[in-house]
Amino acid sequence: MKAGIRAAALLAVCFLVATVINAQLGMDIFKRPSITKTFHLVVGKGAAYQSTDKNGGTRSTEIGVIGKDSVDGKDGFWMEFVSGANDGKPTVGKALITTDDFQFHRMILQQPGHEAMELPMNMMGARANKMDEHLADWHSAGSQTITVPAGTFSCDHWVNDKTHAEVWTSDKITPFGMVKEINGSGGTEVLVKVLDSFSDRITGAVKQFDMQQMMQEMQQRRQQKP
Repeated sequence: MKAGIRAAALLAVCFLVATVINAQLGMDIFKRPSITKTFHLVVGKGAAYQSTDKNGGTRSTEIGVIGKDSVDGKDGFWMEFVSGANDGKPTVGKALITTDDFQFHRMILQQPGHEAMELPMNMMGARANKMDEHLADWHSAGSQTITVPAGTFSCDHWVNDKTHAEVWTSDKITPFGMVKEINGSGGTEVLVKVLDSFSDRITGAVKQFDMQQMMQEMQQRRQQKP
């Protein structure tokens, strides 16, 4: 993969859904303290980010809300993640999430040049425990007004003493509230644009997840690396 991609490709079946968001899309939403405070969902709205790693490599990511659904009587929202990696060819993933308990119920991924596939959700229990552990590491550092390419925002400031990461969040930003992040490895991520018209970019038919095919594709990508 190119320099600037912060994580490797899918690593393990047990963390499959969360790893897709982290490795394929460059966003680990589970570590954001904004989940519990500034989770702000408006269908058709979203946010565009640019991340820069410690070596100066960059990537773009867009996150937005594309629809609303009902899951066992609970309100659920379809959130979509679009990565500008892979030479500008976007990787797209969308998840159906219930907002009262932040549970994932469906996850669909489409990599460049491939059909969309729906991923299994039967192992999210282990990841949920990890999410709770990560959230416990964050604490509030008060309020702060910061300026990023998207403008000036009054934010809640969060600090992780274990990883030395910092996040600034605003309840004005859909869906996760993040305005800026400084991660523990020297990288940064900033809000570059508030998106007022965010639509579904998954195309074609959706097939069921095939673990063997995914492993073959991962092996091919490793062999193609310079």
